[in-house]
Order: sequence, then structure tokens, then C-alpha cells
Amino acid sequence: MKNKGLVTVHAVAGLFAGIFVLALSLSGAILVFQDNIDAVQKPFFLPLKTGNKILSVDSCYTLAQQKYPHAVISSCAVAENNQQAFSFSIYDSSYKNGTKALQVFVHPQTGSILKIRGGSEDFKNNFMGWLSKFHNSFHAGKKGEWLLGFFALVFLISILTGIIIYRKNIITVVLFKKAVWKKNNLHQIIGTWALLFNLMIGITGFWMQRYVFKKEFYQSNDWVNTIKPSPSLFFNFDSAYNNLQKLHPNFTGHVIYFAQSKKGKTAVYGSNNTNAFIHSKKFADVIFLDSTGNISKTRFINEIDAADRYDIINSQLHMGKYGGMPIKIIYSLFGLSSALLSITGFLLWVKRRKK
Repeated sequence: MKNKGLVTVHAVAGLFAGIFVLALSLSGAILVFQDNIDAVQKPFFLPLKTGNKILSVDSCYTLAQQKYPHAVISSCAVAENNQQAFSFSIYDSSYKNGTKALQVFVHPQTGSILKIRGGSEDFKNNFMGWLSKFHNSFHAGKKGEWLLGFFALVFLISILTGIIIYRKNIITVVLFKKAVWKKNNLHQIIGTWALLFNLMIGITGFWMQRYVFKKEFYQSNDWVNTIKPSPSLFFNFDSAYNNLQKLHPNFTGHVIYFAQSKKGKTAVYGSNNTNAFIHSKKFADVIFLDSTGNISKTRFINEIDAADRYDIINSQLHMGKYGGMPIKIIYSLFGLSSALLSITGFLLWVKRRKK
């Protein structure tokens, strides 16, 4: 009777979350290759033959400000070489009334605008951005975030009940014994071989969305985006960055968030080459600069408390953004197993209903 109850819970949880798990696993299997696929939609250009020198951040910021004099220049992904464009995130009233960011690509040597595209709402020109938002909220705002958290919990319940129900057959499947394979239970075989991966995805996914079960999530937000033109840079960024690297030679900056007033801080996100492999190469560490370009504070991954560090590692584990291409391929293949579990589970339920 007890086992029958667990089977019912497992079946209901699987069926209830099936279509969402299918959508999330398929989108997740693609998002593992987000940077690789998105590179296809980024502008292609040939570097100049006159040398490898690239423009300064200061010059590119000035060019962007001249192109969008009434916009907020929020951030810039720095060009690492003459084959990679500067990528500015700009809020301008001419696009979505300034509520969404434009992504402006700047040639690293000439300063010319190579391409302009929208953010996660731009399906045609920014498909991976659109897919990422779908995976994170189904493009349904806070309702979508809540659904994601709820179905992450349901998916976790289906995995845990599945472990209990099929616990006696786990070793049999792993050891390739004929007894289980003769039953032709594809659902059980896939579930066993992808058990640890799906358990990890279920736990990390739920942990990332746990905030939707807190009362703060339901509090109203009266914030309204206002477009105030960004000021000129308060200091020479490239000089400040050179000084920064003298003090922190292991640090490499990748993304800059510009201060919008003298009281604000310019944040340089990047990573130290001494960080563990699990941490992001672009956003693990951050150095804050004041209005004179001096370092006001640092927030390195090894300086933060254990709880925050766990959240960051949890996110990296869930998204598979570590270890290079081999890890991405493994994540993508095992990610598809969640989709197959939804399909085979549904077919198994239909088969049992017929009986």
C-alpha cells in the first residue's frame, strides 16, 4: 500500500510537471552552448591589417555617447582582441521606451557601429538571449519565475520518489543485468543512468528559485525606469585599469558597469586566474572604482562568506559553465534525458491506463 502511494505520487508529479520539464530540459540542453551559438548572431568582421592595437574603453564610451547622447550607457563587455567587438548595453528611449536594453557592437579598431540588436525580447536577432529568458521565466515575468520554482520542486519530488520506488533495481541496471533490460522499461533505464545528473539539476534548480517561496517575492515593486543621459566618464578608465592590474596582477576584467553619478561606483567584473575551475571567468570577482578611478573595495570570490559562495557554485553547476566543451556535451546529452523521462513516463502512464 505504501509503495502504491509512492507510485501514485511519482506518476502525478511526473505528469503534472512533464510538459514544463520537457520545455526546460530541451532549452537547457541548447543553452549549455549559449556563447558558442550566440557567436553566430554577433557581427563578423575582419581585423585591420595595420596592426593588433585596439581602441581604449574611454574612446569607445565616447563614441557610444555621441551615437546615443540621450541614453543610459549601462555596461560594456570589453574586446579582448582585434577580432572581438566591444559590446555596449544601452537604454535609449527610441527602443521600448527605454525599458529594455539595446546591445550595440563597436569595432575594436575603427570604432564604427557593427550591429545593433535588442535583448531577450529580440527573438530574431538575439535567439539565445530570448531562449535564456524563456528558460528562466517563460517570458511571463514574476508569474513565470513562480511557475519555474514550483515545477522545480515537483520535478525534485518525482526524482526522489522514483529513487525510492526503483531503489532495488538501480544496481541491476547499472551492472547491465538482463533481468531489467528484458522488461523493456526504457523509463527506468534512462532514469537510472541519468539519476545523479537529474538529481543535481533538480536540487540546484530548486535552490536557485527558492526565493519565489519567500514573502519578499510578493511585495510590490514601484520602481520606474527613467532615462537620464549618462555623464562623461569621471576618470580615464584605461589608466585606472592599468593601476588596478598593478595592485591585482592576477585579475582580468571582462565587463564594466559604469557609474551614473560621482557618488556611484564603476564596477569591473572579471576573475582571478587563481580561482578554482568551477567559478565564472567573467563574473566571479568584482573591483569597484570611485569617481577618481581609485579602488574603493573588492569583492573576490574567496573573500565572500560561505553561503554566497555556495550560491555561486550552485549556479555554475546548474548551467554547466565550467570545464570547457567536454562538460557542455555531457550536460547537453544528459539534459535531454529529462525530456526523455517526461515522454517515456507519459507513455508508461498511458500504457497502464489501457491495462
